[in-house]
Amino acid sequence: MAAPLDMEPPALSLELLPTDPLLLILSFLDYRDLMSCCYLSRRLNQLSSHDPLWKRHCKKYWLISDEEKIRRNQSWKAIFISTYSDLGRYIQYYATLKKAWDDLEKYLGQRCPRMIGSLKESVQEEDLDAVEAQIGCKLPDDYRCSFRIHNGQKLVVPGLMGSMALSNHYRSEDLLDIDTAAGGFQQRLGLKHCLPLTFCIHTGLSQYMALESVEGRNKYEIFYQCPDQMARNPSAIDMFITGTSYLEWFTSYVNKVVTGGYPIIRDQIFRYVHDKECVATTGDITVSVSTSFLPELSSVHPPHYFFTYRIRIEMSKDALPEKACQLDSRYWRITNAKGDVEEVQGPGVVGEFPIISPGRVYEYTSCTTFSTTSGYMEGYYTFHCLYYKEKFFNVTIPRFHMVCPTFKVSTARMETNHNEYAVDEDEDSTDTDEYEDRRRVMDIPAPSGRCPHHT
Repeated sequence: MAAPLDMEPPALSLELLPTDPLLLILSFLDYRDLMSCCYLSRRLNQLSSHDPLWKRHCKKYWLISDEEKIRRNQSWKAIFISTYSDLGRYIQYYATLKKAWDDLEKYLGQRCPRMIGSLKESVQEEDLDAVEAQIGCKLPDDYRCSFRIHNGQKLVVPGLMGSMALSNHYRSEDLLDIDTAAGGFQQRLGLKHCLPLTFCIHTGLSQYMALESVEGRNKYEIFYQCPDQMARNPSAIDMFITGTSYLEWFTSYVNKVVTGGYPIIRDQIFRYVHDKECVATTGDITVSVSTSFLPELSSVHPPHYFFTYRIRIEMSKDALPEKACQLDSRYWRITNAKGDVEEVQGPGVVGEFPIISPGRVYEYTSCTTFSTTSGYMEGYYTFHCLYYKEKFFNVTIPRFHMVCPTFKVSTARMETNHNEYAVDEDEDSTDTDEYEDRRRVMDIPAPSGRCPHHT
């Protein structure tokens, strides 16, 4: 007898599906949902424990390789659960930070292995908890996660977080271990609730992370301190912002290193930024420029922004031998954000008159300052041919821009009567027309470490 037409079909149940399509459905679940399936029924408990389902989660969240699984001699599910019990609070950060550390170690291991030797082993949860109790502030989970992988580095040179060198100034920043960072935790006005992340043993420079939203800082913001040299209040400290969180700060730095964005020079990471379009070729000679901002030699009040640039001059290896030449002089046209122009001419570069021949590269470093937060330089070198000494020609230096990072003005300055200061300024971090003329500012003593300009 046929069933009545209005009879409803039986409700669809996952448990009624064959094993293979049900396993396929389970393979799309996240680890939370997959774990929940264990408690729904005996069959789902058995299928959700199917080991290949957990392989994807082990690789996605913990970066566990097949080789690591073999070494541990555990199932994928057991590995996931044991790792989660130890690092579960960091599951949204761990894979990103572990990959960054692995990429950095692999890259530096091939180029500056002694830096890898300065890295410290990971710390445990109780170590991080003890530091929180010591400083009276909570550490962000992304910071804690990174130190569960590596506990910073020893106080050595070169530092992991980049170097910079001029004729009379050197900086190299170490990534501080957790105990050293806690020892430098700040409670004084101007840097209240700030934890140092880096330290340079030559300059005393540090990058700090704000652990609370006080004194105009956002919570977990990372910055270089910049004392207000025009304030009567010693707690007036401006800030050059370098990151909005530890995760963004560290991974963006690592990405620049491992992609070649920062050059390796003499077994050190130099934080020069190169614009790929900042290249000019004249005949057989190519000139390229990379730049860097130096916060330790800069100030917001008075406006004094210090930049260094590295010039690379190279003659094509296919050039004819008679194209060999020697640099005689340089010409610079320097323009600040207000459109003020300064022209500089002089013999040689950094006191030298380099000879360029086919396949040869000559590099040098120099510096400049601006009274505005940005500016650019361009110009040319004059060469003479070695085989035809009376033949002179100019080689173009491409225009290169220099821009100060975002900064914040001290709340102590903003809360103080502006009559206490020598000049009035716009408190924004953009260029301002009230800044003094560039020549005047260059005569104001800088924090330290001046260098010859525009060479």
